[in-house]
Parts: sequence; structure tokens; C-alpha cells
Amino acid sequence: MASSSVAVSAPSSVLIQRLLDALDALSGLHPGFRPAHAKGAMCSGVFTPSSEVAELTCAPHAMRPSTPVIVRFSDSSGIPTVPDNDPQLASPRGIAVRFYLADHVHTDIVAHSHNGFPVRSGEEFLEFLRALAAALGQGQPAAFGAFLASHPHAKEFVEALKPIPSSFARESFFAVTAFRFTNQKGEDCYGRFRIRPRAGNDYLTTSEAAGKSANFLFDELTQRLAQGPVELGVFVQLAEDGDEVADATVVWPDSRPEVEFGTLTLTARVNDADPEMRKIIFDPIPRVDGIAPSLDPLIEVRSAIYLLSGRRRRAVGAK
Repeated sequence: MASSSVAVSAPSSVLIQRLLDALDALSGLHPGFRPAHAKGAMCSGVFTPSSEVAELTCAPHAMRPSTPVIVRFSDSSGIPTVPDNDPQLASPRGIAVRFYLADHVHTDIVAHSHNGFPVRSGEEFLEFLRALAAALGQGQPAAFGAFLASHPHAKEFVEALKPIPSSFARESFFAVTAFRFTNQKGEDCYGRFRIRPRAGNDYLTTSEAAGKSANFLFDELTQRLAQGPVELGVFVQLAEDGDEVADATVVWPDSRPEVEFGTLTLTARVNDADPEMRKIIFDPIPRVDGIAPSLDPLIEVRSAIYLLSGRRRRAVGAK
């Protein structure tokens, strides 16, 4: 069994509010928009499970022939007008998938285009955001440099190459936290979701990206879907004995086995201003039978801040 020995308690409301304030300080307050990944595009489609996923989990969307989905692609920043080709603020890109299981019943996957997360707890994330805001907004890079020096995984995250894809449909995404998957036999294992384009990855050179328009990824997605469906494969990378499943900064080796979870087939852009779309608050916690959180403390923190920021966004009309 993979290691998951760190106890998790619910994050305090004070911590969650401080994290939201820190995100606002980093990107500015933009009422009606998410404090991170503010610029996004929603698509409709269907999920079809693989033939092997029942060996992994008894989750409802793994056991039925198909499930309707909404998928949101996004740029990283909390600035809703961030250019898609900004080499710093737009990466890593995000994806969020909502599986509609029944009326008022759903489960989500939330992932981004970098494999791993810079910190392992909400408290460290607050330090990271405050130091970054001081460096970018106040011209005080020393604090951020000191934070990176004492947090090697954060340094790796910041310095990692984050190439700009030619399309949202040609990018891969990683759900940074691990989950416990349980099948109908009661057998458990830990794994992390990965989402990859069936068409393969495709990235722009620096000069190619610089020549693109500020909204090229969103325009390209509309054009691509007008020509036919987009297919994304959903996989679960499995932990092996001794692998750390309670720390999102620890990336497992690529040699770890994968199980194919299924295929997302996207067919159309969705009007983001539609009332039902405006209400969506994605949740990193699955909340379904067959997929449960590990003891990673970031899971509860992320869920709480998504909920708080989502309620704030709904109050002024979500974008």
C-alpha cells in the first residue's frame, strides 16, 4: 500500500479567506471572475469509460455506458484579459471536468498542465502567494527568492519549462492530488488523474507564440469544434508501494503503470453566460462511491477556496 500517513483536518475559514485575499493581491480583484484561471472556455460533450476501468473503481460514471460532461479550459492567471500567449501569466493552463450523474448529482476532475504542485499545504501556499505578490507587485523579489531557496519543489515548479500549446486540444493535464480508488470487489489503490489529447501534444516555439493573438487558444478551440469532435483520453497513474500519496509536490516516476479511465468527446462550445454554466463551482473532491480523497491536505484547502470564491462570484454574476 502506498504511503498516506499524514492526518488531515479541515482548513480554517481564516486560512481560506487569507488565501483568497492573497490571490486577489496577486492578480487584482475582478468581480464576477475566478481569482485564478479567470479566463476560460466551456465545452459540452460526453464521457465514455474504458473497458478496463471497472477493475479500478465502482464510481458511477465508470459503470455506465456514457455520461454527459462540461469541460472548462483556462489560462492560469486571475486576470480575465490575460493574453493566451503570455509566457509567464497564462501558464500552467487548467482543465476542469464535470460529470453529470443525475439531477443535482455530479463529480469533477480539476487539473493543470504542469505535473506537480509547488507546495504541499495551504499554509505553504499562502506563503508562496504572498512572496510572489511582493515580487511582482511591490518590486521586492528577495522574499520570493528566499521562499524558493527553502522550498525546492516550488523552485522546480517556477523554473520548469511551460510551453504554450497550439491548442487547448493539444495539451496534457495532471490532477496534482492523489485519490483512493475502490472497485466492486472492495480492492483499493491510489492514483492520480491524467488527461491527454488523443491527437497528441503540440507546442509552439517562442517566436510562433509571440506572433499569436491574445485570444488565439479560445478562437482556435471554437474553430476546431466547428470542424469535428475533440477527444481527450483520461488515465489514472497508479502509485506503487512506498509512493507518497499525501504530498502534491512529489511526482511519481513515469514508469508507474496507468489505467485508462475513458474518453472525453467534446462537441461544442457552451455559452459561458448561460445561467446553468454561471452556477458551476468545480470541486476537487470527487464525492462519489469508488473514488475518495487521500490524506493530501491540499484537497480540502482547494475545495474550500473554490467554494468561497464561487459563492463570491455567483453573488455578482459569474463569468
